[in-house]
Amino acid sequence: MTDSDQPGLLDRLRERHRWLDRIMRAQDRYQDCNGDFYAAGITYFTVFALFPLLMVGFAAGGFVLASRPDLLAELEVHIRSAVAGDFGNQLVGLMDSAVKSRTSVGVIGLATAAWAGLGWMANLRKALTEMWEQQSEPDGWVGTKLSDLLALVSAFVAIVVTIGLTALGDTGLMTTVLHWFGVGHVPGLNALLRVASIAVSFAVAWLMFTWIIARLPREKVSLRSSARAALIAAVGFELFKQVASIYLRTVMHGPAGATFGPVLGLMVFAYITARLILFSTAWAATARDTMALVPVAPPGPAAIVTRYREPESVDANSVAVGAAVGLIGGLGLSRLLRRRRG
Repeated sequence: MTDSDQPGLLDRLRERHRWLDRIMRAQDRYQDCNGDFYAAGITYFTVFALFPLLMVGFAAGGFVLASRPDLLAELEVHIRSAVAGDFGNQLVGLMDSAVKSRTSVGVIGLATAAWAGLGWMANLRKALTEMWEQQSEPDGWVGTKLSDLLALVSAFVAIVVTIGLTALGDTGLMTTVLHWFGVGHVPGLNALLRVASIAVSFAVAWLMFTWIIARLPREKVSLRSSARAALIAAVGFELFKQVASIYLRTVMHGPAGATFGPVLGLMVFAYITARLILFSTAWAATARDTMALVPVAPPGPAAIVTRYREPESVDANSVAVGAAVGLIGGLGLSRLLRRRRG
């Protein structure tokens, strides 16, 4: 065996450590299926969908203010007291125009949000399907869009439930509820509530990632492998949330950070979250129990090729030499036989 046939250092480490081989198998699947490319697409549609959602929020606020003239007048007073001069009047004018155009802003926002949401869901489902290396049969353009719309509504409901459960696990909310029940200053209560908040947030993230990995691909996949892989995504997501909170507290002090920090933070947050989901899906797709269920493709058709080989040409010199050798051998043999008879 030559030096070039010897396994490399990484290959030897993978043979020695199963956990390293497990990580590298998931990483190879992630890279082979263009995980970074799909994560960038998911990030783009996530940020793009934010603006029409803000339009819908402004329209909803406009409808609330239009139905409550007293609240609108109180808000105008607060704006003029906080911002004096022409700039305050301009803000009040912008608010009044937003309230008057609430219907058109809401319709445009809803239409744009639906379009961006369908693009986001189609890209996410395509990425998850690629990570599982599924060969899904197309349902047609209309069937695919209806399926993506149903998945988008389900994802919206799951996100709302996730936000609600996460809010219930908030430390401040827990403290307020405990004060309502008369539970006041208890030693170690804040630390206990902090641990409970992280546990609830982790459990909710685990359930959400399990649903995404197992139910959003276009074909059915293993729920058991998806739940195990979702643990990785949930742990990474919680760690990244803590880092993101430190980042936001750091950059929000200056004017430049307050202007560009949240947007950059949102882009990085969406990109890292997308990569976590796709890598965890690749982890689930390369599990041994999952790989054992993958159907083996039949071998390709055998091709029988008839080969015709032309006879080799005979050299004249070779024939002459062969004849001479045969003649000499024959004469020698005949002379030997005569001597024996004599």
